[in-house]
Amino acid sequence: MPTPPTPGNWIALITLGLIWGASFLGIAIALEGFAPAWVAAGRIVIGAMTLSVIAAMMGVTLPRQPAVWGFAAAMGVFSNALPFFLLSWSQQHVTSGFAGISMAAIPLFVIGFAHFLVPGEALTRLKAGGFALGLLGVAVLIGPGVLARSGAALESVAMLGCIGAALSYSVGAIITRRCPDVHPVGFGVLALWVASAIMLPASAISDGLPGWPDARAGLALLYLGLLPTGIATLLLVGIIRSAGPSFLSQVNYHVPVWSVLLGVVVLAEDLPGRFLLALAIIIAGLMLSRRKTTYARAT
Repeated sequence: MPTPPTPGNWIALITLGLIWGASFLGIAIALEGFAPAWVAAGRIVIGAMTLSVIAAMMGVTLPRQPAVWGFAAAMGVFSNALPFFLLSWSQQHVTSGFAGISMAAIPLFVIGFAHFLVPGEALTRLKAGGFALGLLGVAVLIGPGVLARSGAALESVAMLGCIGAALSYSVGAIITRRCPDVHPVGFGVLALWVASAIMLPASAISDGLPGWPDARAGLALLYLGLLPTGIATLLLVGIIRSAGPSFLSQVNYHVPVWSVLLGVVVLAEDLPGRFLLALAIIIAGLMLSRRKTTYARAT
């Protein structure tokens, strides 16, 4: 049973939010030396190797149930291959702060999907109100006429690509909730290797083999694979086992804030007031929907 959060739990939660929030900065820097598909493929392969080492150290083996393999394959697509590629491609045309803010909508999308796909998770009035408020925030974020902006077609499509990544993560979260009981580290290892098997040949076909990058881009890609994809899993599992998933769900408030701060401070990105307004509306919707039911971020 979860226990009251300790100072160590709070430190782990803030660290996890920073690691995930900095991933958008990492993507922006990695794109300086890699094509978007290779940014996604590289972080997945490095993450798979990292998590495999962690699993071996923990004595965790791959799940053997055939049904679990199907869920892991689906998670590899919707929680790794597809959203990683969408974010990498989209961040060529939008700021890392925008990408991070769009991820704040993940738990709200989960609520909508869960109403139809997860038994016992029907929308209540509070959930429905929070969901609607969150969608309003998404609409404010991408702005009116996103598909009709003169001279900014790629930016407009990239904005929708970020929202598509959030939707994909949400589908991955539902898949995880529907999966039979299995150790999360072993499940994550299997999902990442499935995603690797998809992205490596796809990247080679679309962009050829990558060249040798400079140190800045290479270190950014190494960061993406080691921390947000690999080591963060240990923090996530530890928080859930100690303080519970409801406590972990608070990381959804931290990630977009870190992404915005790092984008402004490190990359000197612009921060339109519309972005801050959208973030406030999305978080308000999340808080409203969480008054009785909470959700943890899937990544």
